[in-house]
Amino acid sequence: MNLFAIISHFRFKDVVDILILTVFAYHLYIWFHGTKAFKALVGLMALGIIYTAARLWSLFLTTWMFQILWQVLIILLIILFQTEIRQVLERLNPMRAFGWRKLAQPMDWIDRFTEACFVLAKRRCGALVILERTDRVDELITGGIFLEGDPTPELLVSIFQKASPLHDGAVVIREGKIIRVGAYLPLSSAEGLPIKWGTRHRAALGLSEKSDAGVVIVSEESAEVSLARSDRVIRIENPSALSDLIVEAFEAPAVVQVTLVDRIRSFVIERWHLKLGMLAFVSVLWLSFAGQQNFEVTLQVPLQIQNRPAHMKIIEPREPRIRITIRGLRKDASTIQADEVAARVDLTLAEYGWKRFRVTREQVVLPNAQVSVVGIEPSQITFEFEDRSEKPPAIR
Repeated sequence: MNLFAIISHFRFKDVVDILILTVFAYHLYIWFHGTKAFKALVGLMALGIIYTAARLWSLFLTTWMFQILWQVLIILLIILFQTEIRQVLERLNPMRAFGWRKLAQPMDWIDRFTEACFVLAKRRCGALVILERTDRVDELITGGIFLEGDPTPELLVSIFQKASPLHDGAVVIREGKIIRVGAYLPLSSAEGLPIKWGTRHRAALGLSEKSDAGVVIVSEESAEVSLARSDRVIRIENPSALSDLIVEAFEAPAVVQVTLVDRIRSFVIERWHLKLGMLAFVSVLWLSFAGQQNFEVTLQVPLQIQNRPAHMKIIEPREPRIRITIRGLRKDASTIQADEVAARVDLTLAEYGWKRFRVTREQVVLPNAQVSVVGIEPSQITFEFEDRSEKPPAIR
């Protein structure tokens, strides 16, 4: 494959193609980094590199086996990573940007709730409380009993006391009301978590990875209060700090005037090493597959004259040229030069004066059979002919 020819025919749509895939690959890396799904993606990438190399080197048996494997692998990916796929699709949901579901802002219950959390910590009663925001958590949690009540210290202490059959599950708070108790959360699959973390911390982090909910953790062993939010766990020192974080989470974000220059600067500078690496990776990937895409090239070719009657000469046009559009795989079409294409017209039927001749695809000779002619402009050439014999001088 002639990389120089492919690069020399680089188009604006190719730039857009690479940039879109770079943005997609960058966000996939951010979303899945540190999870087990990320390791699976790296493994799939390695298989893709082997498959690409096998196709480039024309390894028949290896290519055939990989083509069968990909068909089964697509089904396995959907089954194994259905949660991650749904998470990505939810983040790409355009309705989130237009605010179709507003944040609830019940502020009167927060002080009593934070007080209850530290009462539980003082008594060394483990607790897990989900503070639902815009993302519904019903599909992410299992089990539990539906209950409606205010998140008061008395009710929360009665739920999470060790003698209660519901103390091992989580409480769900929606719009300032307890709606579910004894629910179970998905555990985080992230690696490198602190060894001292128990099931509550891993469950809280697991839910925060899959939604925008905040999860309050009260540790039974250390009597500490923490808040899991946006894929991280924050240790809380006092009820006031917890109240501030909850209010910040439920308040509508303040409108900040950001100029276009600031947006561009932030887009370029933030994590620029990772973005540059993704751009290089996608560019190499694009070049590897660019030769297999359909491609059209337009060439200006001189029209070769054949079978012109000897007693006639052409007045117009003296040096006819036509534009030929050629289509084929990029690795074949992009390497063709104008001097490799021959276009001929047969003037056997020429007559004195004006005569029109058609130029058809059969009259165009291409350097290889992998490409074809899809357009000829103009498709008709009008010639003017006159007698070549010298006329006798006029007698005066």
